[in-house]
Amino acid sequence: MRDLTPVDHLSDRELLDATERAATEERHLTAELLALLAELDARRLYLGQSCASLFTYCTQALHFSEHAAYHRIEAARAARQFPVILDMLAEGAVTLTTVTLLRPHLTRQNHSALLDAARHKSKREVEQQVACLAPRSDERTVVRKLATGVQLASPALAASASLTSHPAPPVTGLLPELPARACATVAPLSPERYLLKVTLSAETHAKLRRAQDLIRHTIPNGDPAVVIDRALTLLVGELERTKVAKIARPARTTKSSRRPLPKASSSARYVPASIRRTVWARDEGRCAFVGARGRCTETGHLEFHHLIPFADGGRTSIENLALRCRAHNAHEARLWSAV
Repeated sequence: MRDLTPVDHLSDRELLDATERAATEERHLTAELLALLAELDARRLYLGQSCASLFTYCTQALHFSEHAAYHRIEAARAARQFPVILDMLAEGAVTLTTVTLLRPHLTRQNHSALLDAARHKSKREVEQQVACLAPRSDERTVVRKLATGVQLASPALAASASLTSHPAPPVTGLLPELPARACATVAPLSPERYLLKVTLSAETHAKLRRAQDLIRHTIPNGDPAVVIDRALTLLVGELERTKVAKIARPARTTKSSRRPLPKASSSARYVPASIRRTVWARDEGRCAFVGARGRCTETGHLEFHHLIPFADGGRTSIENLALRCRAHNAHEARLWSAV
């Protein structure tokens, strides 16, 4: 077994370089493993190892988890049919998850185009690609009560709602009990349709039912998808108004009506609404930190960051403000304090 080399003595640059080398080696080893598994599968050598299937061999002899075994077997079988997959995996252009998602749709005629389109794409983007290749019909809207006595992540979680964005007949009663589902799921069905599955508390379920009752004069079946769409429209509008001062018609200011900025002693980090709107639009609602590998892609936990800190005389101006995610905001604060 290879001895692990201590890494705490490495400089920052050495640590980054070593990490990238290890990742490259892992990708090449994964591609080599898949080629071996594909040949082992073709020869059915797992049978001589007292395993009835390649999956059993991977989990019992190679000690992969079931999830890891499944993805490697799927990728190995796809790579045996389309060897270019091995090169793309070694290069880092596609992942095991990408190959697993695309495998049912790959043919000799389209595999090059589909794999190239999935190059460096996230799982969600590849799922969207698959939804375009093979659109699924909308699922019926249902609301089901979870089985009693099932241990959930929170005692308040008592009802599960499986909601789609297509009107469906009203649900008049409870359906058979389902096992608990701990986390929400959002999956594309087709290019413009998504399936949402989420567990609700009893209180949230009551609000959903109340909203359905109140909307039935315009939406007779009380379609939950319509309720969610309208609720999210209001929520997003309110959040954009409070977070980035986004309003339909910003008030015009004149010299006589223009209010002075609050003094630093009363609100050191106050950012006027007009500046928040401008900075948010300029940075496109995304972290504007640029590192060695380009701009950060984070769109959540965004904060207005003073490029020159306010405490060091930085002005609350459009030029001195930029969007940063929480992590990069704190990172730049540490860098500034270290100067």
